[in-house]
Amino acid sequence: MIALNFLALAYGLLALVAIFVARLTTPKIIVTGVTCRVRHVPGPWYTRFSHYVLKLSSLTGRRMYYVHSLHQRYGPVVRISPTEVAVADPEGFVAIHKIGAGFLKGPWYESINSPAEPGIFAMVNPKQHAKRRRLFARAFTSASLRRNWDLVVRTKAERAVERIKADALNGTADLVKWWTLMTTDVIAHLSFGESFDMLELGQKNEYIEALESLFVMTAIRHELPILFRMARLLPFKSIRKVLTAQDTVDRHAAKAMINLRRNGHSANLFGNMLAESEVDEKSDLTEDHIKSEAGNLIVAGSDTTSVTLTYLIWAVLKRPDLQARLEEELAGVGDELNDATLERLPLLNAVIDETLRLYGAAPGNLPRSVPPGGATLGGYFIPEGTVVETQAYTLHRNPDVYPDPLRFDETRFLTPESLTVQQKQLYTPWGAGTRTCLGMHLARMELRLATAIFFRNCRGVRLADNMTDAMMEMENFFLISPAGHRCDVTLR
Repeated sequence: MIALNFLALAYGLLALVAIFVARLTTPKIIVTGVTCRVRHVPGPWYTRFSHYVLKLSSLTGRRMYYVHSLHQRYGPVVRISPTEVAVADPEGFVAIHKIGAGFLKGPWYESINSPAEPGIFAMVNPKQHAKRRRLFARAFTSASLRRNWDLVVRTKAERAVERIKADALNGTADLVKWWTLMTTDVIAHLSFGESFDMLELGQKNEYIEALESLFVMTAIRHELPILFRMARLLPFKSIRKVLTAQDTVDRHAAKAMINLRRNGHSANLFGNMLAESEVDEKSDLTEDHIKSEAGNLIVAGSDTTSVTLTYLIWAVLKRPDLQARLEEELAGVGDELNDATLERLPLLNAVIDETLRLYGAAPGNLPRSVPPGGATLGGYFIPEGTVVETQAYTLHRNPDVYPDPLRFDETRFLTPESLTVQQKQLYTPWGAGTRTCLGMHLARMELRLATAIFFRNCRGVRLADNMTDAMMEMENFFLISPAGHRCDVTLR
């Protein structure tokens, strides 16, 4: 997978440079700069003429850093391309994501969508999204998840910690690997009623690898459509694997649907949804929709939670005093762990909240289209149709909202009633408005159970000697991941 990303990146950068050089020699780039409708918004001069610097930051995993640096230099409202404006102004953020404000998801979501089977994540039409979300809503409440899935999540967390502990006693254990296998097994079990057993295999299966390949292909198709077209002509096996990934996904999804029906409605999330849709004459949910949504859910519910878990453990192990206090709090819990009990532990949940502030899995851009009539954001009028984006990475590092924002300080969340209104408004690790993450209660359940089991069963664990801060610097390819692609711990 990493090799595939590097190959795509190499060809992407080559194509990007070629296109940029070609565009510089044509009048079009001049016309773009002269007619730019957001030229009055502060920003680098080149952002009036081209979006290629922004694309370069996306392709190199540096977009959130690049946009953040522009905010630091130009202010809370900054032009980042001829048609895009980034907003870090608190009032502007609220205006954009306020329910009913009319700022719909931007063209980026349409570009990654399947025209035939749009998924809930990328749906632009608010009525279509609300209708689909209602089908998911009941299954993803805290009460429903605890009633139906607490034991499943706890069992898989225990197995993941067993594998981590065994590796750590023998040398080092890679948290990225084992948390990813755990979260993927959890979301697959919830989706189809059957685990992929990747914790037992110790590796990802063909279906997950194909889903990840589709994710890469979608990103390339959006950022560099010319490269996507050229890829069909390239002889490399890794490229061919990406192009045929959809066939692999469809084959596995068909098998999963058979299993879904065989296990009955109570054994999985989508069985219940399908049952409800079958008795609702107005429902348009089909098996193809479920296959698509299940694939989306597995991608969204695996790497997101695993990367947050990885950064949580890393951040705690960097602070031996915090590790000791957390281990002490967890040692006081009875042997029968469950999510409801863990939710009442102040330090555990404060650590989770602070991890989500600094290392939430999706801290990058949330693009929205300005509604008809335009809007004034941070003192600047932004014409209709312009894409405005907010990013949690910048909002969560605003020193006027979060004092000493770069410091991991769990005490910010020890007494939730002490949080200011603005801190609550700008705390957005799950997104904002009506498009908040559907699986946030499941993610919190996994974070609580896995963290608790890990620190109870691996007391005294420490970061391996090979670990450096540079290895944990965040890469940003929509989701974040450690630059070193691993986080090693040891019990030796």
